[in-house]
Amino acid sequence: MSMTNISRRGLLGAFATTMVAAAPTMSNAFGILRGAGDIRRIRMYSGRTGESLDTVYWIEGDYIKEALKEINHFMRDWRNDQVVNIDARTIDIAAASHRLMDVSEPYMMLSGYRSPATNAMLRSRSKGVAKNSLHMKGMAADLRLKSRSVNQMYQAATACHAGGVGRYPRSNFVHMDCGQIRTWNG
Repeated sequence: MSMTNISRRGLLGAFATTMVAAAPTMSNAFGILRGAGDIRRIRMYSGRTGESLDTVYWIEGDYIKEALKEINHFMRDWRNDQVVNIDARTIDIAAASHRLMDVSEPYMMLSGYRSPATNAMLRSRSKGVAKNSLHMKGMAADLRLKSRSVNQMYQAATACHAGGVGRYPRSNFVHMDCGQIRTWNG
């Protein structure tokens, strides 16, 4: 079925009346949601901007360009409104982790893209900010859930076997990125 002549809004309307269950299989980074059904969805909100995001961004093997643009804007550097293309693999990891935890609550996004200036400013204030952070490449997100512990989020993200996962219990968030597979405690 070709999706090129159907609008995103039309697709969302078509799926609004159906219950979507996407149980990911985590074989590797490229197949993180293979067998997950026909759609992928991400739900987040930002306490910094007050914005919310609830979007289907992948249908039947294809990423939806309009949805990715919406995600790029949502995950922008809120300090200076700079927008970059967020690596879709990062979104896949977050979506798969969310699905593994079986929650309906959206993620609270603490940090998505960071401009080099923002990263340098944060680095000057904290030892936990990497000089060459993947946030500056649109490849990382710092996320929190009220209904799940940092450890539960960390376990779900590491189960994806698809990138870097950092656990920050004192700050109550988990870092997820689509870089090399590695884990750490902040």
